[in-house]
Amino acid sequence: MTKYVDALPTPVTAVPDPSVYPGADYYEYTMRQGSWQFHRDLGPATVWGYWAKNPHSPRKPIGMGYLGPTISVDKDHPTVVKYRNHLPTTHLFQSVIDGIRTGDPQLTPIPPPPYEPVQPFPPNVNVWNVVHQHGGFTAPQSDGVPLHSFSPDGIHAESYTTLDPSRVKPNEAICAYTNHERSSLLWYHDHGMGMTSLNVYAGLAGLYVIRDPEDEQLGLPQGEFEVPLILQDRTFNPDGSLAYTMTLQEGEDTPVVNGKAYPFLAVEPRRYRLRILNASNERFWRLRFDVPSDVLLQPNLPFWLIGTDGGFRTPLQMLNFLIGPAERYDLIVDFSRMPMGTNITMTNYHAPVHYPGMPGQGPQISEIMQFRVTKRLSGGPDRTTPPKDLKLPTAEPIVVKPDTRRRQWVVYQHKLFSTMTFNAVPFMEPSEDFIKAGSTEIWEYINPNHDAHPMHVHLVNFQVLNRQPIDAAAYQADYEKWIDGGRKPQDIPVLEKYFTGPAIPPDPDEALSEKDTVKSYPETVTRIICREFSPPTETIASIPGSGTEFPATYVHHCHLLEHEDDDLMRPWTIVRD
Repeated sequence: MTKYVDALPTPVTAVPDPSVYPGADYYEYTMRQGSWQFHRDLGPATVWGYWAKNPHSPRKPIGMGYLGPTISVDKDHPTVVKYRNHLPTTHLFQSVIDGIRTGDPQLTPIPPPPYEPVQPFPPNVNVWNVVHQHGGFTAPQSDGVPLHSFSPDGIHAESYTTLDPSRVKPNEAICAYTNHERSSLLWYHDHGMGMTSLNVYAGLAGLYVIRDPEDEQLGLPQGEFEVPLILQDRTFNPDGSLAYTMTLQEGEDTPVVNGKAYPFLAVEPRRYRLRILNASNERFWRLRFDVPSDVLLQPNLPFWLIGTDGGFRTPLQMLNFLIGPAERYDLIVDFSRMPMGTNITMTNYHAPVHYPGMPGQGPQISEIMQFRVTKRLSGGPDRTTPPKDLKLPTAEPIVVKPDTRRRQWVVYQHKLFSTMTFNAVPFMEPSEDFIKAGSTEIWEYINPNHDAHPMHVHLVNFQVLNRQPIDAAAYQADYEKWIDGGRKPQDIPVLEKYFTGPAIPPDPDEALSEKDTVKSYPETVTRIICREFSPPTETIASIPGSGTEFPATYVHHCHLLEHEDDDLMRPWTIVRD
């Protein structure tokens, strides 16, 4: 298909109704099947998306058909959302659902012994969904974990829950969000049990922006100069319909930004704020901005990183960065030195699928979108603050104390291309990890295999402490012996015996950054530290039962969505003393 012929769409913003729950913004979101054209040269595709009720014009819902409207909120002002499932009861990718149900070993989670396989969804369910507010400080009943799923015809997963049940039908659920997070870009997406990868691929994702009124004083680009970029990769059939090929290969072959393949954005010669979300199922992107050789002395346009998953950080000038699935990067890109008519291409390089390239057999994508400096400067000169002069509210480093609890999570795969689990325990087994409310912990992700995994922890933000290389083959072999020997706690391999080098500091873009997703590199232990495991306990918008009650169970998982569906996910529980 021809590149850079479609203008970049901007996701529309939902309109809240403040009258339903006093003191909170209320939204109604409906999941529907619809039509979307990904490119001028493609026919329309059947897709799934979220539509928001318009309180000012109920007959004109807000949405595009693909993805969902942006929810934009003020910090500490709560939000209540009713989610309604009006999707078909046959899946858009039904053949994959059938393969899981019939036990296809490439698709069905098959845990290591002594555990037996468990079907992730009932025999009478082909479609079910639940919405997870990714990065949110959320009570567990509103967290949208997989076992909260509900189908279009009102079938519920075993832990389905809703707030204010008198206001919902069987195919609906109400969630409440505190919005106590720092000013940041969150997102929401499907988390349906056993089919998250398929549901997100069909289009079920959107942006959730936390804004702080004090940010107005920072001098950042705003309005049309603050541009969200939702990065995905997709494959298309000749007629333009979506082709889900993850059962045949790793990753898809076409870049899609905000729902358009190879789009362009016309920009002015001034500073822009780009808020980038990697919403791909499995693809890491290593991004840079390539400029024509006669424009700059170097081939790439420098930019400034000003924030990550959990909000602002100290500005850092960069030429490129690696973004894993579910991560967000907040950039300032200055086009003011670009002559009118210059085309700047956002490219991807040295990021095979699976990352970092073992086996890395997925299609390569080198070009993503184009920025065209074709618009005249509007409103006078650029009065935003130069990035090097920004005074941002940055995160304080989390202090490691001698008694800080350490918890290990081993990425275990019994054999190549088989199911992966944490600590050789399947997701459906009850929680075995109990965390004291208010405590600080260090989590060590031990990854002895060849792929990098973006690990997402629900509820909390954390900081990356360090990484350390390990003798992966020896560790894997001894871990296998430990499992075969009956998993005796006293015999579990001692991690310190397998180090092959010293601890390595966080990547520069991670240092002193608040994160909810971290890259767990292969043959490495990745250490993160959480400041405090303290879920919100207060009542939200006067809704009974909207605060946390203990024990409170959340999940963490790999955000390679096919890995998550294939059991690389475990619950953990916060308890009182």
